[in-house]
Amino acid sequence: MMGGTFDPIHNGHLVTAEEACVQFQLDQVLFMPSGYPPHKDERKNLDPEDRYVMAVIATAGNPHFKVSKIEIERPGPSYTIDTIEELHVQYGKNTQIYFITGADAILEILTWKEPEKVLQRAVFIAATRPGYDLAKLEQSLPEAEKKRHATDPRVLVMEVPALAISSTDIRTRVREGRPIRYLVPDGVCEFIEKNGFYR
Repeated sequence: MMGGTFDPIHNGHLVTAEEACVQFQLDQVLFMPSGYPPHKDERKNLDPEDRYVMAVIATAGNPHFKVSKIEIERPGPSYTIDTIEELHVQYGKNTQIYFITGADAILEILTWKEPEKVLQRAVFIAATRPGYDLAKLEQSLPEAEKKRHATDPRVLVMEVPALAISSTDIRTRVREGRPIRYLVPDGVCEFIEKNGFYR
């Protein structure tokens, strides 16, 4: 699964998902737009349904990509552990779940609900820019994870050059009237323009 606000989804997300699919031989990548993430101010995000539609548009051309509404349809805040538990119910408890996210997001893992349990139930793929300081990532992990890492790593690192693209920068560019073409898929660019998002 690849969780995120996807406000908007962009080519960096898609390149990251494709790279993870190839490097770790994943069967599919399930994009999981967050409903109401507890660590973000929901009033600043586009409506979850609009973010879901953009994710569907962006991933439509890749047979290995799917988009899920699990977190959007769940009432209240979206917690990663609840999503992972639900995926184990849907796909079977023996299914290996990988959670693809940015290395910076992994640094926040200790602030998430039940972080030790999250690390037990899923393997994290930490996508980084080339040259990222991995020492910060290793220092942020719980002690139990540091001890287990040598024999059963739950956090894998993957370098992705396209990660210089950010949703924050895209929203700023739209607000300032600057182009976002080639930063997001064409269909997403058209959807943003048509609906006047981020202005």
